[in-house]
Amino acid sequence: MELPAFKLPQIDLPFDVPTLLHPPIDHFVIAIPVLVLIIEIINLVLKKRAIGVLTFFMLLLGMIVAIAAYLTGTVDGKEAYDALSQAGQSELKEHKLLGTYLMLFSGVVVLFKLFSAMARKGLVKAIYLLVLIVFVAGILKQGKDGGELVYEYGANVERVKALDDELFDCKDELSDAEDELKDAAQSEKSSSTPTKETAVSETTPASDTTATTESKVNSSSEDSSTSAKDLPENAIEKVDSEPEAVKIETH
Repeated sequence: MELPAFKLPQIDLPFDVPTLLHPPIDHFVIAIPVLVLIIEIINLVLKKRAIGVLTFFMLLLGMIVAIAAYLTGTVDGKEAYDALSQAGQSELKEHKLLGTYLMLFSGVVVLFKLFSAMARKGLVKAIYLLVLIVFVAGILKQGKDGGELVYEYGANVERVKALDDELFDCKDELSDAEDELKDAAQSEKSSSTPTKETAVSETTPASDTTATTESKVNSSSEDSSTSAKDLPENAIEKVDSEPEAVKIETH
């Protein structure tokens, strides 16, 4: 069963609440109501008025300590919130909500104790004891949840905070390395593009040279054919008759 969420108005104190005072104060918040419950059960048999007065002042002290636990818990919670995981942050919010209810409920317990002392009736005392038992059960659950915040999620544990800082630094270094790798890849691509253009420009003169050579060959062949046409007809006839003369001589 989830408690309805609500938030108390923030009160500016004339002094700063030190951090890490919440754990030692919690010991008194748990111990005082448990001790009062034990004394009240014993007083059901003894029925001493002095014991009733003692438990009343003990409950007043418990209410003051509960307020102190709420204030110190608010400070320590803000200090630990950023270093917790998402599950730890959710657990911390629930812990704060239950602590707020218990702080207010401590005043209700004091009022019921006062009514039971004034009425001196068995029914009122029974209701008071029932309210006290519920309050003690809530305090014990709150202590258990606070222990889980420390042991499971590392709330306000110095070593956990140090490891979290180291992890954050490693993530920053990793992101910087990835950025440098991307920049190097881009610079490599940009440097390879001019090389390709240079290769293309170098192959172009070679093709021009080949074309020039081919044109020279074609022009020389044309010149030779032209010179053959320009020869006189007598020279051509002589060339044609020379093989016949050679044949006659051989016979």
